[in-house]
Amino acid sequence: MQKLPTFVFVHGAFANSFSFAPLQAELALLGHRSVAVDLPGHGFQATFPVAYQAPQDLGALASEPGGIKGVTLADNAAHLIEVLERAKQHGPVILVGHSRGGVTITAAGNARPDLIDRICYVAAWCPVNLDIGDYYAEPEMADVDTGVFASVLMGNPAELGLLRTNFRTADPATLNALKRAFAADLSDDEFRTFLNTFQPDENLDVGTSADRAQAASWGRVPKSFVRLADDASMPPAMQDRLIREANALTPDNPFDVRTLEGSHLRWLVHPKPAAELLANLAAV
Repeated sequence: MQKLPTFVFVHGAFANSFSFAPLQAELALLGHRSVAVDLPGHGFQATFPVAYQAPQDLGALASEPGGIKGVTLADNAAHLIEVLERAKQHGPVILVGHSRGGVTITAAGNARPDLIDRICYVAAWCPVNLDIGDYYAEPEMADVDTGVFASVLMGNPAELGLLRTNFRTADPATLNALKRAFAADLSDDEFRTFLNTFQPDENLDVGTSADRAQAASWGRVPKSFVRLADDASMPPAMQDRLIREANALTPDNPFDVRTLEGSHLRWLVHPKPAAELLANLAAV
């Protein structure tokens, strides 16, 4: 009997494995097993400074140390590879990354393509021609509200050695801007609920040119890209550019491209269409 694949999910910035719980429930009801990874310094390993609790002390929050300091992309990839090694013992593996998680799954694909039967990006970064920071200066990102992140940034990242944010802000303008950027099609309650699953700290390292997709290793893995049609934080134009660049790198192994309606976060809050799409990938 052919073994069903295990889906391995990798979260984006400031997120954790909790993001995938509704999606995993839907997949389980379709008969599929899955595991959601907490990258180092995430999930129950995260630091929630006392100053982050109510009533907040914003001055202390801007300087209080965080446990994710010093975590690198290499650390993330090594942790993910350990998970992939264990999952692979039970059959095929479909590796799925969302948003910034795309950088980590790319690094894993570069290092251990033998552990991955399909790699899937859901509006996720798949750097090929540029580093992540450089893509933000490109025309496809011109309409992205980069100021919304600055509005919740706390302290000096260089001094803290990490990115520190205050997602527990009650400022209406900031909350509205965050909702427009990531979840314009969710209700206010749904958006705030998701926001409260985020953690305040994220590591600084998103890789260099050496961590871009490599044709000789990553390029051997069958790959899919799930476009999010209404994503305002990674616009469809940028998603399409990443697809084109990857296809040019590996013309004999192009992306299998699918599209889901909705914002950057809707597929995780209303996961049934995404679960059905992923279940279909398992049959490819």
